[in-house]
Amino acid sequence: MINYQNKKFKALQNSDTGEVSGETIFHYQQEGSRLWATYSGGAILEGHLMGKVDKDGRIEMVYHHRNREGELKSGVCHSMPEILKDGKIRLFEKWQWTFGGKERGTSILEEI
Repeated sequence: MINYQNKKFKALQNSDTGEVSGETIFHYQQEGSRLWATYSGGAILEGHLMGKVDKDGRIEMVYHHRNREGELKSGVCHSMPEILKDGKIRLFEKWQWTFGGKERGTSILEEI
């Protein structure tokens, strides 16, 4: 299992309907298969996610945040990890808004 404990990520790419940008920093925590994170920056004032990690490091999560316009948003996301040559993690994500929109999108996050 990939260990995400105390890892930080930022977005390399996101769909136009997403709010996460390269200015958004995610700070992950993990205990066993339990995963959670806080995130903020760019259009995001404050956000949280919680999820579970499988034996291959894939993440299934729910998230919610407040953006700088004061709107509340939430969604679901599935992340597929790739271990880079330097040992850092890249996450390929498929997500969908569940509150504050219904759009779907993809994003790529990379460990910093």
